[in-house]
Amino acid sequence: MAFQPLEARDALGRNLTYGLLDRLGLLIVGGAYADRPFPTEAELSEAHGVSRSVTREAVKMLTAKGLVSARPRQGTIIQPDSQWNLFDPDVLRWMLERRFSIDLLTHFGQLRVAIEPAAAALAAREATEDGLALIRAGFARMRAADAGQDDVLEADVAFHVAILKASGNPFFGQFRDVVSTALKTSIRYTNRIVGRSADLAAHEAVMEAILARDGQTAQARMRVIIEDALDAIRLNEEALA
Repeated sequence: MAFQPLEARDALGRNLTYGLLDRLGLLIVGGAYADRPFPTEAELSEAHGVSRSVTREAVKMLTAKGLVSARPRQGTIIQPDSQWNLFDPDVLRWMLERRFSIDLLTHFGQLRVAIEPAAAALAAREATEDGLALIRAGFARMRAADAGQDDVLEADVAFHVAILKASGNPFFGQFRDVVSTALKTSIRYTNRIVGRSADLAAHEAVMEAILARDGQTAQARMRVIIEDALDAIRLNEEALA
């Protein structure tokens, strides 16, 4: 009888766990259990063709993300969405895939307005040379993407995340997944209106203000970028729906 190496078995177990986690997360966020009980461990194991240990780990991960909770004599129940960890990248993705709405897109934009201009101002004051190099590299990717030599979406995300990191504030840095998810989603929809490429001139203006150590201008210019996207969403709700 042939045995898989331990590393291969561990990887397979993680893949099965994350696969089940993803399926269950999408079902929960999509409302599949809104009017029926969440399955037991045995039922999940049988329905999805995985072991009890895989099922147990997946449910633990759902619990950590705030989607379910275990209660004595009640089993595992779905938590109200007010208890979900909205900053968890998996929860964000599930919501955008199964519960997308213009309101949700607007809420993402409002969160970005609260975070990114302040991060740009901090980056102008606090960024190290390495941080500035990351911002330059992000913008270089955006320029290359505009010429068809890089991915437009990934380049835009790289630029914005570089600014969060360059701010020097670890709390802003932790918002990178939220900003990345929000940006990827908003671009997917606003591109229907404003075209495929990001506004290079506007992003370059932010970068130049940061490089000049002008925090006030960097903050104002970043705010304009995000508010322009929000305005596009508000003015074109029917086209985006």
